[in-house]
Amino acid sequence: MDEQGASKKRRRGIYLLPNLFTTGTLFGGFYAIISAMDGHFSAAAAGILAAMIADGLDGRIARLTNTFSDFGKEYDSLCDMGAFGFAASIVIYAFSLNHFAEVHWLGGKVGWAVAFLYAACAALRLARFNVLASRGGASGDFFGLPSPAAAGLVGGYVWAANESGLSGDNWVVMLLAAVVTAGAGILMVSNFRFAAFKTVKIEGRVPFRYIVVMVGLLALFAMDPPHIFFLTFLIYALSGPVLALWRRYKNRKTTPAPQA
Repeated sequence: MDEQGASKKRRRGIYLLPNLFTTGTLFGGFYAIISAMDGHFSAAAAGILAAMIADGLDGRIARLTNTFSDFGKEYDSLCDMGAFGFAASIVIYAFSLNHFAEVHWLGGKVGWAVAFLYAACAALRLARFNVLASRGGASGDFFGLPSPAAAGLVGGYVWAANESGLSGDNWVVMLLAAVVTAGAGILMVSNFRFAAFKTVKIEGRVPFRYIVVMVGLLALFAMDPPHIFFLTFLIYALSGPVLALWRRYKNRKTTPAPQA
């Protein structure tokens, strides 16, 4: 009887370490929202970056320590929606999209409509990922732009524009903000394949050149963090459509023409 009670007690608990990092994801998104409300947009983008780092670590820590749980999976999904869905859309709305209210296109509602489109696509993307994961179909490449990468693209745009001294009410900045936000949202629910980098094993031995490459990337990032951050996720976001076009071109080239 005592052993059964102890077993039930263990099942009711949660794993602390991976869920602490998952909470860090939520905190990064919350910090980004608060910073954007106060007009500190570079700090808001840094909050999204911190959320991305925490989100990348929680899964790896769970795998390394064998601490997977249904609670952790659901908690991670909710925190991802908060940090990479709501927070990212609110940050770019506060920075630039809200200025669409000053024009009369569609009653001045273009800005919040684009921001909502992004948030809705993030929710749909996470729901689809959870369904695929439950069916064992989430291995390999990602189908649709991952929500952390979409938030990195949106947050990176805000960071780069703000650090360049560009005002969010500038027409060019506003239009590009709308394109980046809507594009990131649509790519999340697309069927384009994106590299998952799941084959990279941080816990095992790697060739020495990998360390050299990582040091080089860190040095490049340190030179100009806002613009390198934005360009990195822009290239990743464009990689899905570009590779899809390349695969289609190769298939057409290798497919023999029908004979008359």
